[in-house]
Amino acid sequence: MPKTLYERLGGAKGIARLVDDAVDAHLRNPIVKTRFENAKDIEHAKRMSLEFFCAGSGGPEPYTGKDMLTIHKGMNISEQEFLAVVDDILAAMDKNKLGENEKKDVLAILYSLKSEIIRV
Repeated sequence: MPKTLYERLGGAKGIARLVDDAVDAHLRNPIVKTRFENAKDIEHAKRMSLEFFCAGSGGPEPYTGKDMLTIHKGMNISEQEFLAVVDDILAAMDKNKLGENEKKDVLAILYSLKSEIIRV
């Protein structure tokens, strides 16, 4: 039986490292830096991202956060900002030595959410 994306990402511990590295990259990225610096509670955002990635990749952890449209409504996120975040996530995946298949699967998930994030 093939492994789930959750297992291929290293389970909750691997995904936690990925989320930490991605958020650290966002805080250094001039395109999205201010959005993350001005977040009310970056630790909460990390926790929700961890839950979201775990649940969305086939893990047993439930996602207890709001849906993507509700979270991003009114933020007026641009295509450029969306792509910057995606690039940061892919770079974090490289840093964590995740494979091309994992990157393709994560990219597919991210792009499936695009209409709930950009300009809503």
